[in-house]
Parts: sequence; structure tokens; C-alpha cells
Amino acid sequence: MSMDWLKNDEEEAREYWGRYKYVYALVGIFFCILVARLWQLQIIEGAELRAFSEKNRVKETKLPAPRGLFLDRENRVLVDNLPGFDVTLTPQYVTHLEETAEAISPIIEIPAKEIVDTVKKSRYRDGPFRPVRIKDNLTKDEVYQLKVIRWDHPGLNVNEVIVRSYPLADDGAQLFGYVGEISRSQLPRLNEKFEGKVQFEQGDIIGKSGLEEVWDLTIRGKDGVSYVEVDARGREAPSENPIYFGFKPKPYEAGNNLVLTLDKDIQEAAYAAMNRNDEIGPRIGGVVAMKSNGEILAWVNSPSYNPNLFSTGISTKLWSELLNHPFKPMRNKVIQDHYSPGSTFKPFVAVAALQEKIINPTTLIHAPAQIIYGRRPYHDHSRHGYGYIPVTEALERSSNVFFYKMGIALGIDRIASYAKYLGLGGKTGVEVPHEVSGLIPTEEWKEKAYGEPWQPGENLSNAIGQGFVLSTALQMAVGFNAIGLEGPVVKPFIVQKIIDTDNNVLKQFEPEVVRDTSKPNAEGLVIDKKNFEVVKEGLRRVVNGKHGTARWSAQLREIPSIQAAGKTGTTQVRSWSADEVYKKCNLRPLNLRHHGWFVGFAPYDKPEITVAVLSQHSCSGSRGAAPIAKDIMLAYFRKYHPELMKDAPSRHVSESPPSDDEVAE
Repeated sequence: MSMDWLKNDEEEAREYWGRYKYVYALVGIFFCILVARLWQLQIIEGAELRAFSEKNRVKETKLPAPRGLFLDRENRVLVDNLPGFDVTLTPQYVTHLEETAEAISPIIEIPAKEIVDTVKKSRYRDGPFRPVRIKDNLTKDEVYQLKVIRWDHPGLNVNEVIVRSYPLADDGAQLFGYVGEISRSQLPRLNEKFEGKVQFEQGDIIGKSGLEEVWDLTIRGKDGVSYVEVDARGREAPSENPIYFGFKPKPYEAGNNLVLTLDKDIQEAAYAAMNRNDEIGPRIGGVVAMKSNGEILAWVNSPSYNPNLFSTGISTKLWSELLNHPFKPMRNKVIQDHYSPGSTFKPFVAVAALQEKIINPTTLIHAPAQIIYGRRPYHDHSRHGYGYIPVTEALERSSNVFFYKMGIALGIDRIASYAKYLGLGGKTGVEVPHEVSGLIPTEEWKEKAYGEPWQPGENLSNAIGQGFVLSTALQMAVGFNAIGLEGPVVKPFIVQKIIDTDNNVLKQFEPEVVRDTSKPNAEGLVIDKKNFEVVKEGLRRVVNGKHGTARWSAQLREIPSIQAAGKTGTTQVRSWSADEVYKKCNLRPLNLRHHGWFVGFAPYDKPEITVAVLSQHSCSGSRGAAPIAKDIMLAYFRKYHPELMKDAPSRHVSESPPSDDEVAE
């Protein structure tokens, strides 16, 4: 039987004494660590940590810099900034998200569930510290009601912001572009691209398209910083003697302004013309008006959209509608949509034929209703043909057969060399994003693109601007302008100068002649001015001649002091069989109707303005496009040459519309 129960407390304590010393050692070590840590925090880092803790009482707020304005050539505002308010929730400080959402939902008229989902999605994607914008462009009543309840809902803030404003709304939207918040995918890419120039942050507003995108760095300015005292929940808690602990507020620097070459009056006239209410109705397509030195006066696409909707936060539904619209209102049709130019390509072929001495100004070419080439018939738009005609009458009447024969004689490579020389088939270099180059085909191109040789019959269709030939409205304007000027190919431009907020000119942009085609290039290619004169006479007859395809809509021809020149064109959306080729276009479904072109300049002898119009699904250039150009030219001369308009008729020309033969060129 054990006698351990007879041991007293002292004996038992001595037995465990060896173990206690380890406990004391551990306690001692812990105490030393604690003292050392306190020494570090209180003595070594005390001042720094105290300052850091006090700084938590200060909230840093970015002051976004106002973007620079867009002004027209007369310094009238085209794109502006307006003050506004938005409401945000900061997940870090929100204590009861569902309750806060229920409180603000009836005020801003957004479902509470949508608010909760927005905040949760942002917290997961961007973390808890980034404020989540719930609604932009608040009304005064919404601002008042939100400020009343914000003290009961931590993390809720009403902020004063700058809203980008587009006074012209739909007019010029694709040119000016729109702004939006930088996306997560854009952030690293743009910071890498512009390293050393600007540091983008989440939440920054950037240009997303158009001039807003291209000139973003120039017009974005430099953000400022402000500081306010806050409580533990991040709410502003201003005091009579605020302490900013060495932080100094920094004012923003507004962005530089762009003075554009646009003329607001001509721009609005072009927009009204594209949305005219006539037998065709509002046009689908694009129009550009350019001074002879390359300055863009007007740039309109239709249908369009309102970029103000992007400034205040576009809904998912509306965004989807814009993207899925059959006629693509988001596209900049002036430079992004390239189509077969149709008969507007014929002047370039005429220049080539004259310069290559295939014909001279008096050469008569037989132009019947059709010709047979190989085993295939090639139709004229006229059922009767024109007999023997010179090149000026071929342009006036827009004879297909005449230019079929020019295509056979020239071949595609010679046609291409002159068309490219005059500005087609390549980007113009205008400072607007996403320009396409168009296409002027050659034998070599087809071999590379299709792996098959060029067929002789393809010379015919391409000679009348069909086949593989593709061009944008802006390229056609540049090419016709070169014909009107009898040689110089100019670079179109839209920014005249950059100025700061004090109107000091930082940079001036001057007209640029890319090349003069009346002088030989490195390959010896040159175009005689006399040949330009012949083609210009043909184009003058298109508008002013007895058989001109644009005569019926050309009010300008009744003004003795002004004569315009130009060319209509009709591009088939699809090929038609011989028994349907003369069927009335307006009886076909809208999406199967021909596209209409008109490109022209005025005055014809010394051009000041060139206008190119692409009117999709309008059946013909004469009815669909020429009236648009006429309205723009009249607006130009009424403003800049009122002395020449004294003989202008008080009403439109009362003349019967042309027959289908005359417009289906």
C-alpha cells in the first residue's frame, strides 16, 4: 500500500520545483518581448505611429479635373462640362447594406436589390475601399433627401462631380465620341502605354471613342486633392479648427481646349439635311463637308445616339439596343464603313483614260444599252443607251458602257495607280480613331488575297466602282477635292489648335498637301491639268447640264454666281438578274435597296467646299444623296458668300424628278 498520501505540501512543492522554473522562464521571455514591443511602438516608432493614427481622421478626396472643351472655328462650344452630383456607397463603412439600400431606393428610384447586387459585385471585383457609384446626375430633390438620411447610413456619400455635356446631342456623336469610367482591363494596359505621362486609377473617367479618345491626354487635365476630417465610420465630421497633419490641398488643373475646324452652323445644316423629311425620309449613312485646304466643316452619321447618356451612366438595356441596332448608330460611317463607290468612281477612271491617251476630250465612244464581253452581257442603267458620246457626256449621263470600255482598255492596274494617286485605297490620316483604308484592287492583290489570277471581265465592273472597289466617304471627299484643285491631295484635319484655359495657343495645326498629282512622282506618274479640266467640265454638267443625273435636285444651278460640280453614284446591295435589273428600287425591301452616293465641290472652277454623302438604302445617288449635299453647300454659301446668293430663288426648283433610268446610275 502506497504511503504518498502521507506527504505534506512542502514536500510536494519541492517535487514540482524543477518544473516551475520553466514556467517562470517562459513568463519572463514573454514579458521581455512585450516590453521590447512596447518600447519599439512607444519610443522608437511612437511619433510616426501617432501621426499615422491621427491621419486616419483625415479623408483624402480626389478632385477630378474638368476635361477641356471642344470649340468650333468661331469658338462656340460643341462639348462642355456641367456640375452635377452622384451618390456612392463605400463597402468598408457600410454596416447594414440591405437597410441602406431600402432607404435610398425610393429616393433614387432604383430597386434595392439592384443596389445591393451592385455593391457586392464591386466589393468582390475592386475591394471594400473603392466607393461604388450608384447613380449619376442626381436632381436637387434627390441630393437633399440623400443628405438628410446619410448620417444614419455609414458609407453613404453624395459627391459633387463634373458631368461631360454634349449640347448637340445626337449631332456629331460619332465624331466627338463619349467618356466613361476606365475598366479593370484598360487600367494596366493604359498605364503601361502612357508610363511616365499619366498614372490612371480605378474610377478615372477617360475618353472611350472619337476625339474624346484620341485627345484624352491633352484634354484630361490634372486631378487635385482635398482633405476633410472624418469620424470612425468615414463620415465627414468638420470642426471649427480642422487639423490636416501636414497635408496640403492641391487644386485641379483643367484640361486644354480643342478648337476644331468644324463650323457649328454647317454642322447643324448637315445634321438637318440627313434627317430631312422628304419622300425617302431620314437618311442612313454619313456625310462629310471639307474645305479645299482639308479643314473639316461638318461630320454627321445617321442614325446616331446621344453621348450624354454615357456621361450619366447608360443602362444595360439601352447599350444592348445600340449594339444590336440594324444600322449601327455607334459606328462612325464616314470613316469606318467602306462601300463600293459606284459611279462616283468614274471620274477617276476618266482621268486615267485621258492621261493614258486612251481617249481625248473629243473622242466619241459608242455607248449602247449593253455590251457582250466574253459570254456575259454588261448592262447600262439606261435601257436605250446613248449612242456615240464624249467623256464629258459620259460623266453627265453616267454611262456604264462607256466606262466598261475604259476598263477594258486601261486594265485594273492602271486604274488602280491613278485612283490611289488621287487619295483612294488608303487611310487619309485624319485624327479620328478606327479609320479603315478601303480597297483599290490590283492583279497582285487578288493573287495574294484569293490565290487566283485577275479575270479580264473584272475590269468592267471595277471600272464603274463595283466589284472589289471599296471607299469611305472621307476618301471620296479627298479624291474629288484633288480633282477640283487640279492636282493637290490634301490631308483632312479637324483640330485647328490647342489652347489653354487662358486662351494661349499651345499648338497650331496647318493645312498639309500630301502630294501634288500634277507633278511627277518617283515613278513618273503625273496628271496633266488639262485632263483635270475636262473631267471637271463633265462633273459640272452632272449638276448643271440638261441630262445631268443630279440636275433635278441642284438648286445651286439657278444661282448664276455659283456652279457646283459633282457625281452621283448608285451601288447595288446585291446582284440582280437581267429581268430584275430595271425593277423599281423603292418596291424592294429596305435592306435590298441600292445605296446612293453624291460627291461634289463648289464653285466648280475654284472649289472652296467639297461634300461627300453616302446614303444607304436610298435607291439612288440623285434622290438619296445629292439633295443632302445641296443643302450643305447652300448653307455654306449663305454664310460665307451672301453676296453671291442675291439671285437665289426663294423656293426650291420646281422640276419633275428624273426617271428610273436617270437615277439608277
